[in-house]
Amino acid sequence: MMFIPPFDSTTYSTYTQSPNPSWTYGQRVDTTPAGKEWVAGESAGWKIYNTAELDKVDITKLLNSGIVPRPIAFVSTISEDGIENLAPYSWFNTVTTYPPIISFACNNNALGGLKDTAANVKNSQGFSVNIVSEPFIESANATAIDSPPGFDEWSLSGLTKEKCVQIKASRVKESAFSMECELYKSIDITHPVTGEHTSTLILAHVKYIHVRKDMLTQRGVIDLTKFKPVARVGDISYARVGDGFRIASPTWAQDKAKIHEALDDANIGGALATLSLL
Repeated sequence: MMFIPPFDSTTYSTYTQSPNPSWTYGQRVDTTPAGKEWVAGESAGWKIYNTAELDKVDITKLLNSGIVPRPIAFVSTISEDGIENLAPYSWFNTVTTYPPIISFACNNNALGGLKDTAANVKNSQGFSVNIVSEPFIESANATAIDSPPGFDEWSLSGLTKEKCVQIKASRVKESAFSMECELYKSIDITHPVTGEHTSTLILAHVKYIHVRKDMLTQRGVIDLTKFKPVARVGDISYARVGDGFRIASPTWAQDKAKIHEALDDANIGGALATLSLL
């Protein structure tokens, strides 16, 4: 059996320079030692998968391990009968900030029916989406159990229900970042060939955001080094956030001259002719 060392709780995220801070426009990947090593891997060739010929399990393995890291939506809902439900979903992200819309996908259960989460979000009672941090990842993982319909996963999580401002569902008190949401739109995902309904895409309108004050920087953003969010990375694996690095977003007005110079050095005639018109 493979030896796995214990979790190192003393490690924390910090900010560093980017991997190649001296990069310039048009610079190829193999001009740095790390880039050269990366490109050398292409010599092994490519394996191409036709999803129409893969079985469901193999597609799941590939997508779950290739689309990483994935943030986790820890979703708290409540049924029309007042039974609360709690479950994590990693097909999750922001859609837009104005209006504030987030999304997560909820696959059907083993029998092909809706899971409690997907059924509950449609009942107009609202739901909360909570971000998972390292100190309670085991609690969140426990709620992914394939419990029977109507089971309240809060009871086995050890987590604390906290009342929300507007919605009836609870938020997770231990989460440092929680969102009260209303259903914006639900989309049934059906297989394009068989027509089978396999998943539900939930678009959620964020109405209130609860943020622990000790997580906020003076600029009013979340401090990654304190937040310690957890992500999914394939099979049964999770990942912590390592060191961050900052790269400014380029602007044409500021970098136009550098781009002209880089393309001129590369002797890219067609590109220069196009740029001369800009």
